[in-house]
Amino acid sequence: MTRQLLFSSADAAAVTFAISCQWEMIASLRLMAGGAGHIPHRRWAASTGALLDNRFDLLFDLVGSASRRDYIPDFLTPMPSTLEPSVRAELDEIAHTPAEVVRAELEHLRHRWTPRLAALHERPERVSDVADQLKLYWEIALAPHWPRIYRVLHGEVGRRARNVATVGVGRLLNDIHERVRWDGAQLEIVGTSCFGAEALEGTGIRLIPSVFVWPSVLVVADRRPAQLCFPARGAGALWDGRREPTQALSAVLGQAKARLLTVLDEPMSSPELAVELQLRPPSVSEHLATLRNAGLVTSYRVGRRLVSLRTELGTGLIDANGVGAAST
Repeated sequence: MTRQLLFSSADAAAVTFAISCQWEMIASLRLMAGGAGHIPHRRWAASTGALLDNRFDLLFDLVGSASRRDYIPDFLTPMPSTLEPSVRAELDEIAHTPAEVVRAELEHLRHRWTPRLAALHERPERVSDVADQLKLYWEIALAPHWPRIYRVLHGEVGRRARNVATVGVGRLLNDIHERVRWDGAQLEIVGTSCFGAEALEGTGIRLIPSVFVWPSVLVVADRRPAQLCFPARGAGALWDGRREPTQALSAVLGQAKARLLTVLDEPMSSPELAVELQLRPPSVSEHLATLRNAGLVTSYRVGRRLVSLRTELGTGLIDANGVGAAST
Protein backbone atom coordinates (compact mmCIF):
# COMPACT_ATOMS: atom_id res chain seq x y z
CA MET A 1 0.00 0.00 0.00
CA THR A 2 1.77 3.13 -1.26
CA ARG A 3 0.58 6.72 -1.52
CA GLN A 4 2.22 9.05 -4.04
CA LEU A 5 1.74 12.81 -3.84
CA LEU A 6 2.81 15.28 -6.51
CA PHE A 7 5.30 17.33 -4.52
CA SER A 8 6.98 20.18 -6.38
CA SER A 9 9.75 22.55 -5.37
CA ALA A 10 6.98 24.98 -4.37
CA ASP A 11 5.64 22.35 -1.96
CA ALA A 12 9.15 21.82 -0.61
CA ALA A 13 9.40 25.55 0.08
CA ALA A 14 6.15 25.32 2.07
CA VAL A 15 7.26 22.59 4.51
CA THR A 16 6.39 23.54 8.10
CA PHE A 17 6.38 21.89 11.54
CA ALA A 18 3.88 21.56 14.39
CA ILE A 19 3.59 19.88 17.78
CA SER A 20 0.11 18.46 18.27
CA CYS A 21 -1.44 17.04 21.44
CA GLN A 22 -4.26 15.67 19.28
CA TRP A 23 -1.94 13.70 17.02
CA GLU A 24 -0.34 12.16 20.12
CA MET A 25 -3.76 11.18 21.40
CA ILE A 26 -4.66 9.44 18.15
CA ALA A 27 -1.27 7.74 17.74
CA SER A 28 -1.30 6.51 21.35
CA LEU A 29 -4.88 5.23 21.07
CA ARG A 30 -3.89 3.31 17.95
CA LEU A 31 -0.96 1.83 19.82
CA MET A 32 -3.22 0.85 22.73
CA ALA A 33 -5.72 -0.72 20.33
CA GLY A 34 -3.02 -3.12 19.21
CA GLY A 35 -2.70 -4.71 22.62
CA ALA A 36 0.00 -4.13 25.22
CA GLY A 37 1.81 -1.64 23.02
CA HIS A 38 5.19 -1.70 21.34
CA ILE A 39 8.16 -2.46 23.53
CA PRO A 40 9.33 1.18 23.98
CA HIS A 41 5.92 2.11 25.43
CA ARG A 42 4.98 -1.12 27.20
CA ARG A 43 5.34 0.35 30.68
CA TRP A 44 3.14 3.32 29.77
CA ALA A 45 0.59 1.11 27.98
CA ALA A 46 0.26 -1.24 30.94
CA SER A 47 -0.24 1.49 33.53
CA THR A 48 -2.55 3.55 31.31
CA GLY A 49 -4.58 0.59 30.08
CA ALA A 50 -5.49 -0.25 33.66
CA LEU A 51 -7.20 3.16 33.93
CA LEU A 52 -9.30 2.89 30.76
CA ASP A 53 -12.75 1.34 30.48
CA ASN A 54 -15.61 1.00 27.98
CA ARG A 55 -16.13 4.78 27.95
CA PHE A 56 -13.41 4.89 25.30
CA ASP A 57 -14.71 2.11 23.04
CA LEU A 58 -15.89 4.57 20.39
CA LEU A 59 -12.40 6.05 20.19
CA PHE A 60 -10.88 2.61 19.66
CA ASP A 61 -13.48 1.88 16.98
CA LEU A 62 -12.49 5.08 15.20
CA VAL A 63 -8.71 4.63 15.21
CA GLY A 64 -8.82 1.01 14.06
CA SER A 65 -5.83 -1.29 13.88
CA ALA A 66 -2.25 -0.29 13.13
CA SER A 67 -1.43 -3.85 12.02
CA ARG A 68 -4.16 -3.65 9.35
CA ARG A 69 -3.14 -0.07 8.53
CA ASP A 70 -6.75 1.03 8.92
CA TYR A 71 -7.80 4.47 7.80
CA ILE A 72 -8.35 6.98 10.61
CA PRO A 73 -11.08 9.60 10.00
CA ASP A 74 -9.31 12.86 9.22
CA PHE A 75 -11.62 14.92 11.43
CA LEU A 76 -9.76 13.36 14.39
CA THR A 77 -6.55 15.11 13.35
CA PRO A 78 -7.43 18.71 12.46
CA MET A 79 -4.72 20.86 10.95
CA PRO A 80 -2.65 22.49 13.73
CA SER A 81 -3.31 26.21 13.35
CA THR A 82 -0.03 27.20 15.02
CA LEU A 83 3.29 25.60 15.88
CA GLU A 84 1.87 24.45 19.21
CA PRO A 85 -1.95 24.60 19.32
CA SER A 86 -3.60 24.04 22.68
CA VAL A 87 -5.51 20.88 23.54
CA ARG A 88 -8.64 22.98 23.95
CA ALA A 89 -8.33 24.49 20.47
CA GLU A 90 -7.83 21.12 18.79
CA LEU A 91 -10.71 19.46 20.65
CA ASP A 92 -12.97 22.41 19.91
CA GLU A 93 -12.32 22.01 16.20
CA ILE A 94 -13.22 18.32 16.39
CA ALA A 95 -16.41 19.08 18.33
CA HIS A 96 -17.52 21.46 15.56
CA THR A 97 -16.76 19.18 12.60
CA PRO A 98 -19.56 19.63 10.02
CA ALA A 99 -22.04 16.74 9.92
CA GLU A 100 -21.40 16.06 6.25
CA VAL A 101 -17.66 15.65 6.92
CA VAL A 102 -18.28 13.21 9.78
CA ARG A 103 -20.63 11.12 7.63
CA ALA A 104 -18.36 11.13 4.58
CA GLU A 105 -15.30 10.02 6.51
CA LEU A 106 -17.19 7.34 8.43
CA GLU A 107 -18.21 5.90 5.07
CA HIS A 108 -14.57 4.91 4.58
CA LEU A 109 -14.94 2.70 7.69
CA ARG A 110 -18.13 0.95 6.61
CA HIS A 111 -16.34 -2.38 6.18
CA ARG A 112 -15.50 -2.33 9.90
CA TRP A 113 -18.53 -0.54 11.33
CA THR A 114 -19.57 -1.30 14.88
CA PRO A 115 -22.94 -0.29 16.38
CA ARG A 116 -21.17 2.73 17.89
CA LEU A 117 -19.82 3.89 14.52
CA ALA A 118 -23.20 3.33 12.88
CA ALA A 119 -24.86 5.43 15.60
CA LEU A 120 -22.36 8.27 15.05
CA HIS A 121 -23.05 8.12 11.30
CA GLU A 122 -26.78 8.36 12.02
CA ARG A 123 -26.31 11.31 14.40
CA PRO A 124 -23.07 13.06 13.32
CA GLU A 125 -23.74 15.96 15.67
CA ARG A 126 -22.66 13.55 18.41
CA VAL A 127 -19.11 14.21 17.29
CA SER A 128 -19.04 16.51 20.31
CA ASP A 129 -19.17 13.32 22.42
CA VAL A 130 -16.03 12.15 20.64
CA ALA A 131 -14.31 15.40 21.65
CA ASP A 132 -15.45 14.87 25.26
CA GLN A 133 -14.06 11.33 25.29
CA LEU A 134 -10.78 12.57 23.86
CA LYS A 135 -10.56 15.24 26.56
CA LEU A 136 -11.01 12.58 29.25
CA TYR A 137 -8.49 10.32 27.56
CA TRP A 138 -5.99 13.20 27.45
CA GLU A 139 -6.40 13.86 31.16
CA ILE A 140 -5.89 10.20 32.06
CA ALA A 141 -3.32 8.99 29.55
CA LEU A 142 -1.16 11.88 28.38
CA ALA A 143 -1.48 15.03 30.50
CA PRO A 144 0.51 13.56 33.44
CA HIS A 145 3.39 12.75 31.07
CA TRP A 146 3.14 15.71 28.71
CA PRO A 147 6.18 17.71 29.97
CA ARG A 148 8.39 14.69 29.25
CA ILE A 149 6.74 14.00 25.88
CA TYR A 150 6.85 17.67 24.92
CA ARG A 151 10.60 17.92 25.48
CA VAL A 152 11.17 15.06 23.03
CA LEU A 153 8.86 16.59 20.41
CA HIS A 154 10.31 20.07 20.86
CA GLY A 155 13.82 18.71 20.50
CA GLU A 156 12.87 16.91 17.30
CA VAL A 157 11.39 20.06 15.76
CA GLY A 158 14.52 21.99 16.69
CA ARG A 159 16.82 19.39 15.13
CA ARG A 160 14.77 19.07 11.95
CA ALA A 161 14.48 22.84 11.51
CA ARG A 162 18.25 23.17 11.81
CA ASN A 163 18.64 20.36 9.26
CA VAL A 164 16.56 22.35 6.79
CA ALA A 165 18.95 25.27 7.24
CA THR A 166 22.08 23.16 6.85
CA VAL A 167 21.25 20.36 4.36
CA GLY A 168 17.97 21.45 2.76
CA VAL A 169 14.41 20.15 2.54
CA GLY A 170 15.24 17.30 0.16
CA ARG A 171 17.66 15.71 2.61
CA LEU A 172 15.17 16.28 5.42
CA LEU A 173 12.31 14.51 3.62
CA ASN A 174 14.47 11.56 2.62
CA ASP A 175 15.82 11.19 6.14
CA ILE A 176 12.57 11.49 8.06
CA HIS A 177 11.50 7.82 7.79
CA GLU A 178 12.39 4.74 5.75
CA ARG A 179 8.86 4.73 4.26
CA VAL A 180 9.10 8.31 2.98
CA ARG A 181 10.96 9.22 -0.22
CA TRP A 182 11.04 12.39 -2.35
CA ASP A 183 12.56 12.40 -5.84
CA GLY A 184 12.03 16.09 -6.52
CA ALA A 185 8.61 15.57 -8.13
CA GLN A 186 6.75 12.96 -6.09
CA LEU A 187 6.58 12.28 -2.38
CA GLU A 188 6.15 8.53 -1.91
CA ILE A 189 4.78 7.21 1.38
CA VAL A 190 4.68 3.44 1.83
CA GLY A 191 2.25 1.60 4.08
CA THR A 192 -0.41 4.18 4.84
CA SER A 193 -4.16 4.57 4.26
CA CYS A 194 -5.35 8.04 3.32
CA PHE A 195 -7.60 9.78 0.83
CA GLY A 196 -7.47 13.04 -1.08
CA ALA A 197 -6.11 14.57 -4.26
CA GLU A 198 -2.61 13.62 -5.37
CA ALA A 199 -1.40 17.15 -6.16
CA LEU A 200 -0.59 19.46 -3.25
CA GLU A 201 -0.43 22.46 -5.61
CA GLY A 202 2.27 24.33 -3.75
CA THR A 203 0.60 24.14 -0.32
CA GLY A 204 3.34 21.91 1.05
CA ILE A 205 3.16 19.60 4.03
CA ARG A 206 3.15 20.02 7.79
CA LEU A 207 5.55 17.68 9.58
CA ILE A 208 4.38 16.55 13.02
CA PRO A 209 6.72 14.51 15.23
CA SER A 210 5.20 11.88 17.52
CA VAL A 211 6.53 9.61 20.24
CA PHE A 212 3.72 7.08 19.72
CA VAL A 213 3.47 6.70 15.93
CA TRP A 214 6.59 4.50 15.67
CA PRO A 215 7.33 2.30 13.75
CA SER A 216 5.09 3.73 11.01
CA VAL A 217 3.95 7.12 9.74
CA LEU A 218 0.45 8.59 9.42
CA VAL A 219 -0.74 10.92 6.67
CA VAL A 220 -3.64 13.29 6.03
CA ALA A 221 -3.74 14.21 2.34
CA ASP A 222 -7.27 15.57 1.83
CA ARG A 223 -6.60 18.88 3.65
CA ARG A 224 -4.23 21.65 2.68
CA PRO A 225 -1.50 21.63 3.61
CA ALA A 226 -1.15 17.86 3.97
CA GLN A 227 0.08 16.44 7.27
CA LEU A 228 2.74 13.81 7.89
CA CYS A 229 3.10 12.44 11.41
CA PHE A 230 6.49 10.73 11.88
CA PRO A 231 8.43 9.15 14.77
CA ALA A 232 10.48 11.50 16.91
CA ARG A 233 13.99 10.40 17.79
CA GLY A 234 14.46 9.66 21.47
CA ALA A 235 10.96 8.20 21.87
CA GLY A 236 12.39 4.75 22.56
CA ALA A 237 14.03 5.97 25.76
CA LEU A 238 11.08 8.10 26.87
CA TRP A 239 10.16 5.91 29.85
CA ASP A 240 13.71 5.02 30.85
CA GLY A 241 15.28 6.32 34.00
CA ARG A 242 17.63 9.30 33.90
CA ARG A 243 20.72 8.59 31.81
CA GLU A 244 23.99 8.69 33.73
CA PRO A 245 27.46 9.37 32.29
CA THR A 246 30.16 6.73 32.36
CA GLN A 247 33.22 7.12 34.55
CA ALA A 248 35.36 7.58 31.43
CA LEU A 249 33.22 10.47 30.16
CA SER A 250 33.20 12.07 33.62
CA ALA A 251 36.99 11.75 33.80
CA VAL A 252 37.36 13.67 30.52
CA LEU A 253 34.72 16.38 31.01
CA GLY A 254 34.26 16.46 34.74
CA GLN A 255 31.20 15.06 36.53
CA ALA A 256 28.98 18.15 36.18
CA LYS A 257 29.65 18.78 32.49
CA ALA A 258 29.26 15.06 31.71
CA ARG A 259 25.88 15.01 33.43
CA LEU A 260 24.77 18.14 31.57
CA LEU A 261 25.79 16.70 28.21
CA THR A 262 23.98 13.45 29.00
CA VAL A 263 20.57 14.98 29.76
CA LEU A 264 20.68 17.48 26.89
CA ASP A 265 19.18 15.09 24.34
CA GLU A 266 16.12 17.28 25.05
CA PRO A 267 16.10 21.11 24.91
CA MET A 268 16.25 22.50 28.45
CA SER A 269 16.76 25.92 29.96
CA SER A 270 19.42 26.70 32.55
CA PRO A 271 16.87 26.90 35.42
CA GLU A 272 15.45 23.50 34.38
CA LEU A 273 18.92 22.00 34.27
CA ALA A 274 19.74 23.41 37.69
CA VAL A 275 16.66 21.74 39.19
CA GLU A 276 17.11 18.49 37.24
CA LEU A 277 20.75 18.03 38.23
CA GLN A 278 20.66 19.88 41.56
CA LEU A 279 23.37 22.32 40.51
CA ARG A 280 23.73 26.03 41.25
CA PRO A 281 22.49 28.20 38.32
CA PRO A 282 25.84 30.03 37.93
CA SER A 283 27.61 26.67 37.69
CA VAL A 284 25.17 25.51 35.01
CA SER A 285 25.81 28.64 32.94
CA GLU A 286 29.59 28.24 33.26
CA HIS A 287 29.54 24.56 32.28
CA LEU A 288 27.20 25.21 29.34
CA ALA A 289 29.54 27.90 28.03
CA THR A 290 32.44 25.42 28.11
CA LEU A 291 30.40 22.77 26.29
CA ARG A 292 29.27 25.31 23.67
CA ASN A 293 32.83 26.44 23.04
CA ALA A 294 33.78 22.80 22.46
CA GLY A 295 30.95 22.37 19.93
CA LEU A 296 29.16 19.78 22.10
CA VAL A 297 26.10 21.92 22.92
CA THR A 298 24.14 24.59 21.08
CA SER A 299 21.80 27.19 22.59
CA TYR A 300 18.90 29.03 20.99
CA ARG A 301 15.80 30.99 21.95
CA VAL A 302 12.26 29.65 21.99
CA GLY A 303 10.08 32.64 22.72
CA ARG A 304 11.57 34.12 25.88
CA ARG A 305 13.33 30.92 26.91
CA LEU A 306 16.98 30.27 26.14
CA VAL A 307 17.35 26.51 25.81
CA SER A 308 20.35 24.28 25.18
CA LEU A 309 20.57 21.04 23.23
CA ARG A 310 23.31 18.54 22.55
CA THR A 311 24.87 18.74 19.06
CA GLU A 312 25.58 15.77 16.80
CA LEU A 313 29.20 15.93 17.94
CA GLY A 314 28.05 15.76 21.55
CA THR A 315 25.72 12.86 20.79
CA GLY A 316 28.59 11.01 19.10
CA LEU A 317 30.69 11.44 22.23
CA ILE A 318 27.82 10.13 24.39
CA ASP A 319 27.24 7.12 22.14
CA ALA A 320 30.93 6.30 21.95
CA ASN A 321 31.06 6.13 25.74
CA GLY A 322 28.04 3.84 26.06
CA VAL A 323 26.02 6.10 28.33
CA GLY A 324 22.99 4.25 29.67
CA ALA A 325 19.94 4.68 31.84
CA ALA A 326 20.15 4.56 35.58
CA SER A 327 17.95 2.05 37.35
CA THR A 328 14.57 3.31 38.50
